[in-house]
Amino acid sequence: MEVLKWTTADFLDKGVSEPRASAEVLLAHGLGLSRLDLYLRHDQPLTPEELARFKALVLRRRTGEPVAYLTGHREFWSLDFKVTPAVLIPRPETEVLVSSILEVFKQETENGKRKTETGIEVGVGSGAVIIVLARELDRTRWLGLDVSGAALAVARENAQRHGVADRIAFLQADLLAALKPGGRFNLLVANLPYIPRPMWEELPKDIKEFEPRRALLGGEDGLDLIRPLIQAAPGFLHPGGWLALEAADGQARRVVELLQETGAYEQIEKIRDYQGIERVIRARRRDY
Repeated sequence: MEVLKWTTADFLDKGVSEPRASAEVLLAHGLGLSRLDLYLRHDQPLTPEELARFKALVLRRRTGEPVAYLTGHREFWSLDFKVTPAVLIPRPETEVLVSSILEVFKQETENGKRKTETGIEVGVGSGAVIIVLARELDRTRWLGLDVSGAALAVARENAQRHGVADRIAFLQADLLAALKPGGRFNLLVANLPYIPRPMWEELPKDIKEFEPRRALLGGEDGLDLIRPLIQAAPGFLHPGGWLALEAADGQARRVVELLQETGAYEQIEKIRDYQGIERVIRARRRDY
């Protein structure tokens, strides 16, 4: 379609990231088609109504507004998730956080039978991580915490859409402050705000100006929330339970040091993402 060529060139001129992909996704969304169907009707002209809808999306994308917010959807773990400006857009690297939990769960499964487990995610956002874990580990029950009521509303809707709402309870809370310690959970997972302020200042416009600041900025060193969670988590994990955290590029070594300083963890591991960045830190609560 000529409109795709023009839009791609326009996005490129305006400095829009991923100009061709942005144009394709927005046109497909505006027409109610898949990207494949878009090419099957490449020679079909747009109606005035279709063109008006597409132009409105193009104007918003020019300002830097993320494609996921324009379409209201983002794929994660091959599942479609609703996203709004109230939640961070799920990233491919966060799939490593999911796989790190699945790996230890499967390693500790006895005699090929899954045990009933209880897990908690701190900072659920759209619910992508906790929902995938609930689907993959079909005998687990989960508690999802987030400080944002608007984010929890999105997560609840996604849990309903993906058939796991009966095994996930959601609660508005600041980290673990709303819960009493008691070693109730086998798994604790968190993708908290971890961007250090200097890195925050350099983020692209479509992230810095559109995604929720409090879901990204983690203070001067990026560890304002990770630090207290590491200290509190042993009080909520069963002996032998696992903690998995996502971190920024260059942060993993300090996160490992924080875990070691508590004396409460063993088997501390750094796990690289698809780009070779040490993205996830996984640790086991000591048995004593």
